Amino acid sequence: MCPNCRAFISTDDKICPYCEMKLGPKAAVSREASSGLIAGFIPHAGFTTFIILLINFGLYAATVVVSMKLGNDGAVMDLDGNTLIRFGAKFTPALAAGQWWRLVTAGFLHGGLIHIFMNSWALFSVGAQVEETYGTARYLTLYFLSTVIGFYASAYFSPSISVGASAALFGLIGAMIAAGMRSNSAMGSAIRAQYTQWVIYMIVIGLLPIFNIDTAAHIGGLAAGFALAWIMDAPRAAPQWTDTLWRIAAGASLALTVLSFALMLRFVLA
Repeated sequence: MCPNCRAFISTDDKICPYCEMKLGPKAAVSREASSGLIAGFIPHAGFTTFIILLINFGLYAATVVVSMKLGNDGAVMDLDGNTLIRFGAKFTPALAAGQWWRLVTAGFLHGGLIHIFMNSWALFSVGAQVEETYGTARYLTLYFLSTVIGFYASAYFSPSISVGASAALFGLIGAMIAAGMRSNSAMGSAIRAQYTQWVIYMIVIGLLPIFNIDTAAHIGGLAAGFALAWIMDAPRAAPQWTDTLWRIAAGASLALTVLSFALMLRFVLA
């Protein structure tokens, strides 16, 4: 990716074919070329996603312990609804009572072992690409707003309990589709096609009656991520005033997430 115009280019290019910037040996950014953290185990582009996954698994462990104490012997594979509501699942009656923070906390909870592993596998792959493309501040903003809007759409269409990182995941996929559509390169077209296929497959699977999938949250997150990414400028080599704007947005997203978890913890301990 060109560090100046953020167009998708090959690591073999010496000059960007779109902005004609001369590329040095470290200028073309790629996932393979990114340096790593923790002795190279976690690439920089995936570090934020790794932290999100740690939070998800930590909360999953906590909900399993509480669910087992309530008598659910099969909690590891399938959590009970009461425990999920207690820890901040999206539940429309609770939202109507003023517990807005559930729109955030629901995105960090999962209903079972298969649920969290499927979401984690997809999120680790997509999250690294989104952070590489848009930068950490924009990535955090995309993740937060896709989660909130996704679960707001879910609450609008269904009063049922809903949890999972898939609202944010669909938002990140929508952001990559937008990136592919805004690029005139062959790689941009390939990225657009790849993630469009992801959306089609996941929506079709979600419509199957054997799965209890929140399609409204998925579509809401997808629309939010695509719309935000469409108006979002990508970071460039030279600093821009919009970089400060997105850092402020990311800071606000983190602050609201921390507040949501604090309100959730007070509800759990009440």
